[in-house]
Amino acid sequence: MPFCQVSKANIYYEMIGEGMPIVMLHGFSPDHRLMKGCMEPVFVKKEGWKRLYIDLPGMGETTDYEKINNSDEMLEAVIEVIHTLLPNEPYLLVGESYGGYLVRGTMREYQEEILGAAFICPLIIPEKQRRTVPEQRIILSDKELISTLTKHELEDFSSHLVVLDEHHCNRYMNEVVAGQEKADMNFLEKIQQNYSFSFPVDEMLFEKPCLFLLGKQDSMVGYKDAFDIIEKFPRASFTILDKAGHNLQIEQANLFNGLMHEWLDRVEEFTD
Repeated sequence: MPFCQVSKANIYYEMIGEGMPIVMLHGFSPDHRLMKGCMEPVFVKKEGWKRLYIDLPGMGETTDYEKINNSDEMLEAVIEVIHTLLPNEPYLLVGESYGGYLVRGTMREYQEEILGAAFICPLIIPEKQRRTVPEQRIILSDKELISTLTKHELEDFSSHLVVLDEHHCNRYMNEVVAGQEKADMNFLEKIQQNYSFSFPVDEMLFEKPCLFLLGKQDSMVGYKDAFDIIEKFPRASFTILDKAGHNLQIEQANLFNGLMHEWLDRVEEFTD
């Protein structure tokens, strides 16, 4: 398995394709399979892109991360991986949830080398009690599927999905839960004690093509807080999707693919 040794971790990664690099950052507790599951379909009919998937410290296959104590140091590890594997190359960033927070942290120091960014249900406010979020609710459910689930499965699906059917639940299990089962929860609890960066993260103006994908029913990070930073991204599309919770990439896959294609088209126009 390929690993990249950085100062405070040995980062597992996968590199797929050739061309312009795109760095994929998953959320807090899953692993790279979350990003791979939703992003690889985007490139079935789109060539010329080199995708870099990594497992963040404490998650997936990444090892030797015990010296990392907070989000600042998580960010340092991410930046080291990028500069080691993509030396002197411009690149794009895609971040889901906590990964979106790390994207904004990267932009603060390195926006010259970043050509664009996409945010999937991004974490805007680290402190849970300060977020504006809707109550968790199910929009659509398959009664036959529900009758086959254990109590634990039903509670898990109902807490994290807003569309309960076999296809969505299978993707959630394979792309999200499978990664969460590998997570080092003691380590992640330590990070959550210092979840916010020690610096203000949204002071910069980022004037390159961006995309914010927000779930109308996202009860984890919500959608309203993202609009507090809209002026910092003058070239960003902000899209709120109905019938979409914190796993928007699964629940609205067709719209997800179309909006990602449109964002990549804008980046290509910008870099021509």
